[in-house]
Amino acid sequence: MVALGYMLALLVVLLPAAVTAVDHGGETTADRIRMALVASPAAMRCTAPGDHRSEWWEPGALARFYRDRDYRPFWNTGDRLDQLLRALDGLVDDGLDPRSYGAAAIRRHRADEQHAVHDVACLDLLATDAYLSAFFDLALGSLDPARMEPLWRAPGVRRAEPDCERLMEIAVSTPDDVAAGFARARPASREYHLLREAHSRLRRQAEDTDWHRIPDGPLLREGMTDGRVPALRARLEAFAGSAAHPAPVPALRARLEAAGFDSSVESGAPVERYDAALAKAVADFQQMHGLAVDAIVGPATLEALNTSPEARRAQIAVNLERMRWLAGEQEDIYLLVDVAGARIWYFRHGEAVWNSRAQVGQPTRRTPMLKSEITHLTFNPTWTIPPTILRNDALPEIRRDIGYLERNRIRVLDRAGNELPPESVDWTDPGGIMLRQDAGPHSALGRVAIRFPNPFHVYLHDTPNQQLFAADQRAFSSGCVRVERAMELVDLLVADGTDDEAERVEALRAGRRTVNFDLTRPVPILIAYWTASVDDRGEVVFRPDLYGRDDALARALSARQSGRPVRPPCSFQAATAQSP
Repeated sequence: MVALGYMLALLVVLLPAAVTAVDHGGETTADRIRMALVASPAAMRCTAPGDHRSEWWEPGALARFYRDRDYRPFWNTGDRLDQLLRALDGLVDDGLDPRSYGAAAIRRHRADEQHAVHDVACLDLLATDAYLSAFFDLALGSLDPARMEPLWRAPGVRRAEPDCERLMEIAVSTPDDVAAGFARARPASREYHLLREAHSRLRRQAEDTDWHRIPDGPLLREGMTDGRVPALRARLEAFAGSAAHPAPVPALRARLEAAGFDSSVESGAPVERYDAALAKAVADFQQMHGLAVDAIVGPATLEALNTSPEARRAQIAVNLERMRWLAGEQEDIYLLVDVAGARIWYFRHGEAVWNSRAQVGQPTRRTPMLKSEITHLTFNPTWTIPPTILRNDALPEIRRDIGYLERNRIRVLDRAGNELPPESVDWTDPGGIMLRQDAGPHSALGRVAIRFPNPFHVYLHDTPNQQLFAADQRAFSSGCVRVERAMELVDLLVADGTDDEAERVEALRAGRRTVNFDLTRPVPILIAYWTASVDDRGEVVFRPDLYGRDDALARALSARQSGRPVRPPCSFQAATAQSP
């Protein structure tokens, strides 16, 4: 982010208070701006009472901005300053706090401005600093992802450095339309803009609605009568008209009306009866929140129902920040794994050409966040059981029944790879052994493993447990990612190679041998995490925070206005002007 505190300390207070826009020595506002941009920061002050910001940023940004203007003031033309203040206020729906960009300080300076050279220059620099701060935060993210939610990166796989000069050209290309400048800075993805619209509607709902918890109690099932049912009806009606959906007429409301649901009750039914239409509404709510779709109001569903618009707005805010980070990670062709949503997408040229459900790591055995490159495939893979699974899962089963090994086609090997009779091993304290499952349709890895360099021993793979893909929450694995329709993904990976590769892969798929196949063109893979996104119908979907990551990011976003360090700066060529 453009360091507001640095720029708030940019101007030397050398002129007497009575000086005018052009002083008796002929100094102009442009002269004062030029002086401010080349003088020593330690000697500069341009603050207002109540400013407490101290973030730091590369000072070359303002120099780059003003250099092409010959240091003339920028915000004294037309209604640019009013546009800026309106645009800063609108940042709230990007999950950013307008106060951290100095909107209040700009308003105070404008109100107190006496048309002195120092005052005009100060106000212009404050406004430019605010504009560039917001612009670059929208384009790159306001926090440092490497500090907040670091991605492990394979050697040679780096985040592309932002093209700061190009971004600056965009920032100054719409001088008479500040909102258009901010719009160009934001990620262009449909998902980002739908989430932003949802944030706006939730904000309005939070302002207009008194939010009361639905009381705890026994499980609510269709056909029951319970005193909490009227509150449940009212909550679902409020949800159907809220920011959770981007459509002008929310999709949930349309489905509720089609099911005969209204905010009161079915004709002739007791007001406290949990009827069929209400059960349908609960099932739709569960589907949109990543919950088990059973129309039963249990603890998890009740918790989601009792999550306030303000809390959902905070959830959207952290995911908007994650999407700003993602904008810098996208490749021309790449595979994206969303862990919280347990889904996979294959992208070509910015378009998702394929997606499927996934099974991801349990909260105690998390799938790591990383960026790497898929380098090879293993057809008919054997599975060497990792130490954690061996210790926590396999050994207890073997100790109960040694026949577990034969039933699951698991061989016992020494460290040299020699097979050992299971009866020769002391299973109370086994040492120096490996367990390896034979390849086959019932292998834990299914028919194919999709591999990429990483130190976590994780990969993507097929699975015989296809029935688990039907679950609403799919955190079943020990860290690897199980892929629904894995062979379709193999076809896509090979299709971006050569024709010869496709023919060879077809032959390997038909065989039964365990064999590795190297891709001639490695495909980037990004494993990331969102708890709010947009589904195929354009509806916002909230998911449980599987790994408990949202709160820390929400606190960091809130703390920005207190002056804590943010993301690394964008660098620009320094100004060459000399102090007059």
